[in-house]
Amino acid sequence: MIEFFRALSQHTFLQNALLTGVLAGIACGVVGTWVVIRRISYMAGGIAHASLAGLGVAHYLSVVNQWTWAQPLYGAALAALLASITIGLVSLYAREREDTVIGAIWAIGMAVGILFISQTPGYSSDLMNYLFGNILMVSGTDLWLIVILDVVIVGLTWLFFVQLMAVSFDEEFARVRGLPTSLYFLLMLALVALTVVTLVTVVGIVMVIALLTIPAAIANRFTQRLVSTMIWATGISVALTSLGLALSYGPDLPSGAVIILLAGLVYLLVVLLTPKART
Repeated sequence: MIEFFRALSQHTFLQNALLTGVLAGIACGVVGTWVVIRRISYMAGGIAHASLAGLGVAHYLSVVNQWTWAQPLYGAALAALLASITIGLVSLYAREREDTVIGAIWAIGMAVGILFISQTPGYSSDLMNYLFGNILMVSGTDLWLIVILDVVIVGLTWLFFVQLMAVSFDEEFARVRGLPTSLYFLLMLALVALTVVTLVTVVGIVMVIALLTIPAAIANRFTQRLVSTMIWATGISVALTSLGLALSYGPDLPSGAVIILLAGLVYLLVVLLTPKART
């Protein structure tokens, strides 16, 4: 870890990586709390894996058709939003089993993404980074995009906090009081989609759900208030990301894997050693 802090002042890519962890922690803390409280982790998983379709299609278009605007991150955003709307509408209105549809979207998204990746000429190293995560490769442009996404996520949460809280804790009562619960449930899934896009460059699609849910689950063990849970979750996410980055630097280990492993170990220790806060 000492080696990491020495290198931090010398290398811009390490500074970008650390800042990315902080920015990603904001999204994790805010949206991860909704995911844990509303118990929609499986939906979030379907949205995350469906975004691979957008990554693959955008990368294919940028390489084969030379469409410079077709950036993988933009494709992931579009695919994640479409997946969130589809899953939300099915959950609200369709007679089909919710878990079956989510599993289908999960599988289709992965299949479409891999299909387009396989048909793209050359070695798709950047796509593999999006799939498995490489926080050390985050660019200045990526940082600004994550900042914008964070502003959108925090802004929408602040504007509709009461409505989202009502949908999360007592949807039936909120519906009786005349609140358009379906609309706010779809908004919640859209926030999950935006957070998935925020985290794609940090830990990759494969591990994004862990970072989205584990910090909020840990925070939920210590606090009863929703805002406090978000603040705790944000701090825990930032701490885990920063510590995982520092621990992985010296031995030259995959940063994303170390971050998630660390998060999982901390969560297990918390569950085993502390009682859950009463709600």
